Parts: sequence; C-alpha cells; structure tokens
Amino acid sequence: MRKLSQQQINNTIAQLDAHQSVRQISASLGISTASISRIKKQHRPAIPSSAGGRPKKLSQRDVQHAVRLLTSGEKETANEVSKDLRNINKENVSAKTVRRALKSVGLKPAVKKKKALLTARHKRARLEWAEAHKDWTVEDWKRVVWSDETKINRLGSDGRKWVWKKPGERMTDRTVEGTVKFGGGSVMVWGCMLWDGIGYAAKIDGRMDADLYCQILKEDLVESLEFYGKEASDIIFQQDNDPKHTSRKAKEVMEELELTVMKWPAQSPDLNPIEHLWFHLKQQLAKHLVPPAGINELWERVQEEWNKIPASVCQNLIESMPRRVEAVLKSKGGYTKY
Repeated sequence: MRKLSQQQINNTIAQLDAHQSVRQISASLGISTASISRIKKQHRPAIPSSAGGRPKKLSQRDVQHAVRLLTSGEKETANEVSKDLRNINKENVSAKTVRRALKSVGLKPAVKKKKALLTARHKRARLEWAEAHKDWTVEDWKRVVWSDETKINRLGSDGRKWVWKKPGERMTDRTVEGTVKFGGGSVMVWGCMLWDGIGYAAKIDGRMDADLYCQILKEDLVESLEFYGKEASDIIFQQDNDPKHTSRKAKEVMEELELTVMKWPAQSPDLNPIEHLWFHLKQQLAKHLVPPAGINELWERVQEEWNKIPASVCQNLIESMPRRVEAVLKSKGGYTKY
C-alpha cells in the first residue's frame, strides 16, 4: 500500500474540516476510503462518523413542514403531504416515506373519532357555558339531575365484540356475530341519573313527541325525585336542546313542576355524563350470550341491567364534571376527549 504524502494528508484534513464525507473526499483526492478513515481517526477523532446508508429524502425542514400541514388541518393524509413536498422539492417523495418520517417524530395514524359537528357558534356557546361553570365544585354538580334518550338494538350493533381465533379457523357460531336485515329491532329509552343513583327508565313506544315527553316529566322524573326524597327546589334539571324538550308544552310542564332547568349548549353530548352511563348499560347487555328473542325480552333485560347499576357508577361520572369543564376551556369550546 503506497504511503500518503504529507500534502495528501493535509488536503484530507482540510476537507474533513469542511464537513465533506469520506466518499466525497475519496472522489475528490483519489484516496481510498480506508486511508481517509484512518486519517480521520488519527487527526480528527471528534468529527462524528456518518450513519451510512442512503441519504434521507426528507430534510428536517421537510419533516417539520409535513407535521405543520397535518397538525394545522391543512392536509389530512400522507398522500396529500407527499404531493405537496413533490411540488416544493421537485423530487419524487412517496407517501410511505412521509409516513415513516412522521412516525419518527412521534406522530401515528389513528381512526377519526365521530363527534357532533361543532360550528363557530357552537364553540362560542360551549365556551360561555364552561366559563359560567368553571368554579362549580363536585358539591355543586351533585344537585344536577342528568337526562337523555338512547336507542338500544336487539342484536349487537352497539359495539364490536372480540373473539380468540386459531390461524385459518373457519367461521362458526363461535366466531361470527349474527346480524339480520334492518337490525332486528330496537327500543328507545329515556332515563335520568342523580348523585344518589339511577332514576326511573321509561320505554318510548312509537315516536317521542312533546306530549309523551311531558308525560315522562310528570311521571318518571317526578317519581325519580320522590324515590330519593328530593323536592324540585333541591335539584337542577339537565336536558339537551331537542325540539320536544324545548317545546311550549314542555316548558309549561317544567314551570308547573317548578324545575330549575340548566341552560345547555347545543352539540354537547361530551358534557353530559349520562352518555357514559348508556355505554355502561350497553356493555352489560352485551354480556348476555344469547340475543333476546324479541323486543319485550330486550326491554326486560334493559330494566334488569339498569336497576343493577350501583350509585358509585353515577358518582364517578358526575365527579368528572370539573374536568369536562376544564377540557372545554382548554379547547376554547372545541372538541374534548369525553
């Protein structure tokens, strides 16, 4: 192996100091990469070695640009970002490269959660509501009676069920969740909950209208309060802004019952803890191994599981209200995790 001259060594050191790579110096000076690596190790050991491999297609600036496009909502997918980067860099950048770069900085793909659509008007109303209740303690929230309606299907379309399968196992009754056309029927249920526990649940036969809602208020709500020994003056009644809830007839009944009704922002199911009570109820119903034979049996199961719900479930949900308010304030009236 021919010994390098001092001039060649000096030239190599100079190019190392100029941040040239070993391969670049080899091509420039005609010196083997092994010789350059030895000079680097002896004279410039502090210069970090190259990680090797193909140079990255995306610079740090490109990655930051991609992150900004996605987090600002300007772009939604890696495909859209890759097209934008191709226009900027005039170089082919695949969506796969973009995904890899995004994962390297901690971003990961996720299924969009379905939430009630929030317009600017909705966000303002939510923010005003949160500002009005930001100083409420759990003791204040204990006074609220939460109400809502939900649909419960006879056959399990209220959530996914999981099963353990062997590789290649064929479909059997064990591995398939049977469905029928049109869902197999359902029941609509009105319910309420207090700090003390669940209130009465009412089965809604036919279409829920203002007259039926007034009947529910006079019977099921009043009986719920009586069961826990409460007067109308003891509680604040919560309902959403469904037209039948805000109808003239319903307002007259609530005045007659002397109810204090909480002002409620539209498009805000995330602020109503009873939504999670419905989820709890449907989880319990899903534990039944055999579907109900018909709607009557479904309603019997709903009543049975509803009456089993302990007060602690309601209390845990109501205790989350200060955190829900804080989340709305933090999001400036926007979406929350609830």
